[in-house]
Amino acid sequence: MSLGKGVIRHTNIPEKLEIHLTEVEDKICNLLRECSIYLRQKKGISTTCRIAGGWVRDKLLGHQSNDMDVALSDIMGLAFAEHLRDYAHSNGVELGPIAKIEQNPDQSKHLETARIKVFGLDLDLVNLRSEEYAKDSRIPTSVAFGQPLEDARRRDITINALFYNVDSRAVEDFTKKVGLDDLRHGIIRTPLPPKETFIDDPLRVLRCIRFASRFGFTLVQDLKEAARDIVVQEALISKVARERVGDELVKMIKGPAPLHSAQLIHELSLYHCIFTVVPPEAKEGLSSQFLKDNADSALRAASILNAFLSPSQFHEIVPHPALLSVVMEDDSAKARLLLAALLVPYKGMFFKDKKKDSPMVTAVIRDSLKLGTQNHFLDGVPTLFSALPLVKEHLQQSSSRPLTRVELGLFLRDKLVHNANTGTHWTTSLLFALITDLEPLYNLPEDSLAINAATEIVSSYNSFLTLILDLGLQNDVDSKPLLNGREVRTALGLLKDGPWIGKVMEDVVKWQLAHPTGSKDDCLEWLKEQGPDLQIGKDEDRQVPSKRIRTR
Repeated sequence: MSLGKGVIRHTNIPEKLEIHLTEVEDKICNLLRECSIYLRQKKGISTTCRIAGGWVRDKLLGHQSNDMDVALSDIMGLAFAEHLRDYAHSNGVELGPIAKIEQNPDQSKHLETARIKVFGLDLDLVNLRSEEYAKDSRIPTSVAFGQPLEDARRRDITINALFYNVDSRAVEDFTKKVGLDDLRHGIIRTPLPPKETFIDDPLRVLRCIRFASRFGFTLVQDLKEAARDIVVQEALISKVARERVGDELVKMIKGPAPLHSAQLIHELSLYHCIFTVVPPEAKEGLSSQFLKDNADSALRAASILNAFLSPSQFHEIVPHPALLSVVMEDDSAKARLLLAALLVPYKGMFFKDKKKDSPMVTAVIRDSLKLGTQNHFLDGVPTLFSALPLVKEHLQQSSSRPLTRVELGLFLRDKLVHNANTGTHWTTSLLFALITDLEPLYNLPEDSLAINAATEIVSSYNSFLTLILDLGLQNDVDSKPLLNGREVRTALGLLKDGPWIGKVMEDVVKWQLAHPTGSKDDCLEWLKEQGPDLQIGKDEDRQVPSKRIRTR
């Protein structure tokens, strides 16, 4: 049974590659053109405004884009922004404030940029670039005003090197029409020889993968060979800020074809470049060779997850619909599961983090990808791994004996299995455990799943989930205890809390799970009956009748 085919989602390419402006875009282009004419006639400043990069590509494909980058000849972005604001004001048009974005090569900001809101859209204004880089840095050794050809050749891929000339209202392809042809035929290639492009900025390797998977385009062969080059791969590990690597990976897993991205990462042997930069205390037993040898498991897990998320392509094995309910509706949960699948090679591995054992995936997410708790990557994904032993223990117990409602309820309420604070839902914990159980059954080179063994495993998870639903435990996962601390103290005749309160609250939850139709009054009555046997509190903690003291 194939899991790896049919994952490429091809973008529909119009028969004629044309740009059709919206009303707002037309007003912006008119304002830019009129300002350029004014500067030339009144200030002696000659410049041409060209919209560059992704906006041009997307508009040619018939997609809407609000990401307008304006490349300027012979003037800095900030200076032009100030002239644009003044010119607009003199003509009764008020623009937003100007924001200066400093050069930051580590974050792919190679030139100083000015940002200004024009008719509701943010425009990034920057001069055409001509740069040279040091071998071991992303900081240009020289920056000068460039020509359109120089700027286009320094971009990542040809389909991102197109310009839209605001004066002529025409698309300009300074890559000798290669950019337009590549867009027309769905090709990803670099304007310069790929190794030269990648050494200038190694992150471009990952950007090529992201755009190939986003549009369903094909990487040319010499680009693939350059991506596998050890010099390029070492530069990707050592030369690029890890925040940029993490950002590209997140864009891939949130994109339209994350499995296609994972397949390309695997094909180009890039797994160790993305996922191995960890602190020294986590490196014991970890090597690039280890990850090269085990990277297959990441693609196997991602392939199984993708199959579950594409039911129209996956009929042979069907998990219980409730297992997929959250991940199919919550893009954030889907992204966490995809990241977890890609980190399966680290399953069962730990490192010392502040003198305690932590899942190795924590180090990878925190240090190799520089991802935090936004989207619950740093706190939610490691929890999926930590929950695995607990899930599999209860699944095994359930197959050998009937589990009580209390046992199952406490399992579901465990913070490793279900915790809104980390974005962890019990169904995704079960789903991830299922994926890790199926992963060894998928033969990657042959693209085949051991169907009989897989069917048996899925059936056991489906039965386990059916039991949970039949008992109505999905309604008890987030329910609060019927009694609060004050009510517990009053029922037991105690004046103040103590170490005992946590244990009693656990007993209250257990009572609730055992008595799903029980009321608060029922619970209070039970607690009062249990009071003498609980052995909690000291004599001085007990309530005594108050005495009124007379004073003369």
